[in-house]
Amino acid sequence: MSSTLIAAPILLPVLAGTATLLFRRRRRAIGAGISMMSCAGLLAIAALLLARTYGTAPEAYALGDWPAPFGIVLVLDQLAAMMLVLTALLGLAVSVHTALTGLDRKGWHFHALFQFQLLGVNGAFLTGDLFNLFVFFEVLLIASYGLMLHGQGAKRLTAGVQYVIINLVGSSVFLVALGLLYGVTGTLNMADMAVRAATLPDGDRGLLNAGAFLLMLVFGLKAALLPVHLWLPRTYASTAPAVAAMFAIMTKVGAYAIIRTATLIFGDAAGAFLLPAALATMVLGYAGMLAARQLRDLAAFGLLGSTATLLAAIALFDETAMTAALYYLLHTTLAAGVLFLLVDLVVGWRAVEGADIVPTPAYKGKIALGVMFFITAIGFAGLPPLSGFIGKLLILAAAQSAPLAPWIWGIVLVTSLMGIVALARAGSTLFWKSDTSPPIPASRAAPDYAEAAPVIALLALLALLAAAAGPITAYTQATAAQLFERQAYITAVLGTPDRSTAP
Repeated sequence: MSSTLIAAPILLPVLAGTATLLFRRRRRAIGAGISMMSCAGLLAIAALLLARTYGTAPEAYALGDWPAPFGIVLVLDQLAAMMLVLTALLGLAVSVHTALTGLDRKGWHFHALFQFQLLGVNGAFLTGDLFNLFVFFEVLLIASYGLMLHGQGAKRLTAGVQYVIINLVGSSVFLVALGLLYGVTGTLNMADMAVRAATLPDGDRGLLNAGAFLLMLVFGLKAALLPVHLWLPRTYASTAPAVAAMFAIMTKVGAYAIIRTATLIFGDAAGAFLLPAALATMVLGYAGMLAARQLRDLAAFGLLGSTATLLAAIALFDETAMTAALYYLLHTTLAAGVLFLLVDLVVGWRAVEGADIVPTPAYKGKIALGVMFFITAIGFAGLPPLSGFIGKLLILAAAQSAPLAPWIWGIVLVTSLMGIVALARAGSTLFWKSDTSPPIPASRAAPDYAEAAPVIALLALLALLAAAAGPITAYTQATAAQLFERQAYITAVLGTPDRSTAP
């Protein structure tokens, strides 16, 4: 299989996004079809790459045949392949949902923006260069600006302006960090920087550490880590729930960047602040779920808390904890996606305007929504038998020997209880409590039950993640081992043995 296939997850969204623009005014269904076929194609390609890389050394593809560290290089390893599959799965579910519910018809350029966001996300997972990581961050952020405002509205515009300003500040800090790192190492290729950083004289390590800290701060901003978390709840609660479902992968881009740079270049010292910040963010996120009075807020704070749980596992920076973190990463992305899509269905199917958590009279589709919400709540809160329970057990087991083990155990268990209470209260209010307002007329049209297909598909994936926990954790264990054995990555990119001991 040709190594040029590594570039396909970047090229396909470019072509599909451009093609959808041709049908933005007439025959828009063709544009939607192109977008969905692109997502299906991405899933097929990502699956091929996953099978190709499992159990083998990382593989690099030099664009234009310029060798690293002078040219642009894409690197495929088990972590990158896993993230590509996860992105394609979520992207396919969201694209189908938006087409079925008509969200894509509330603006001209939805599918083009959606494809360019996939381009940025996939590029961030594949790039082997820090500057190109910045470029792909900007691509996915620019697309997300348009997606967030899709459908318009004053509240959405206000939150969008704040989102843009915060990310512009983050981009500026990113460039400062890159300048520091390039000045001290003379390279921005991650494999080359890993080699050069290991041989830096003591006098230059202060600048290296400063650049590493700034990078971690930027990645923490992308992952909504306290104290740079404030943008997420308002942004995700203000945009369309289906768009927020796709945005769930953006916080994982920040988590991925932390994993990649810490294990390859900077070591665990670069993320010394990560664990306390993650634990504090976890408490804040689940407390926000308890306080939520709207479904969108409930889902947004839930994503914040579950992402913080993931970052707490990553912050332990050992192979066992990384195995648990990678499994939980799969779970939390899919669970957050299905929760946002379900919120969209509840808002669209019931008779009450808005997303308030209030009792409503019986309406067509209420029982089906209640069943889906119940299963989603089990998965999201981490109750058995779904994958959230397994993921949190793995994290707790990995944290047993950590210095802050009592804090980790206590906060994970307490916040899990908070999440259960918040979701149970919302579910009972929405689907169980009676309402004294006038009943919904029987003549009201029944919802299109086909709209629930993406939600059901994601719930099935959560069930599969639990049923196949053995093989999947074997994969995440092999991926964690590959991450902490940096020699193979460096050799794949530079084509030479690790020169970290060279003068």
